[in-house]
Amino acid sequence: MSDSAMEHDETEALPPTMIDQAVIKQLTALSKRYPHPRSALLPMLHLVQAVDGFISARGIEVCAEILGITQAQVSGVATFYTMYKRRPAGKHHIGVCTTALCAVMGGDALLETMEDKLGITDGETTSDGLFSLEKVECNAACDFAPVMMVNWEFMDNMTPQKAEQLIDDLRSGREVRSTRGPKLTSLADSEKVLAGFLDGQGNEGPSAGEPSLEGVRLAEKKKWTAPAPKKTPKAKGGKK
Repeated sequence: MSDSAMEHDETEALPPTMIDQAVIKQLTALSKRYPHPRSALLPMLHLVQAVDGFISARGIEVCAEILGITQAQVSGVATFYTMYKRRPAGKHHIGVCTTALCAVMGGDALLETMEDKLGITDGETTSDGLFSLEKVECNAACDFAPVMMVNWEFMDNMTPQKAEQLIDDLRSGREVRSTRGPKLTSLADSEKVLAGFLDGQGNEGPSAGEPSLEGVRLAEKKKWTAPAPKKTPKAKGGKK
């Protein structure tokens, strides 16, 4: 990997960066939120992705300069986590879980439906820039399988028919609400929230679905409690 940026296909024309002095000021402010500035790298990368639509070479360069680390170190983090994109993602990023229970419940069929509907495959973006598609590993929502995500918001108990309607609604600009969260906006807006900027939608939508709440109700009815943690014996001869 080069020291200057994540590797990109040299034949692919990438859009110009939108990182200006105002964005650099925001990135610098993020670095000052933490006792150790380097701890801000993940939210800083989310802000880069919110602005440029992917982790751009300029974004990597600026993050490295602000944090006083090498561009290779920034690239190493950005290529490790799959939420960071190496190529421009769509306005709406569609994630389809095909792991274990979601696969059994129809995740593969959902992915095929999305590929046919959008005309793209895993890792690609539509030519109009409106949608990108990703096959994701476990969304940690098995009780709502099969699950899709749009801009990292949950869409539970999906079917191919519901998935197609979802795309039609987003394409036409109709309001769409996530199953356990706020109305859908855009990937850029979601990335900015992940960077640490509030969007005023934190209290929208339920935080848990019925399958999850049913377990809580059953535990309360049966008066089930978790066992108290065992005390760890103190090591002998250790430093005080």
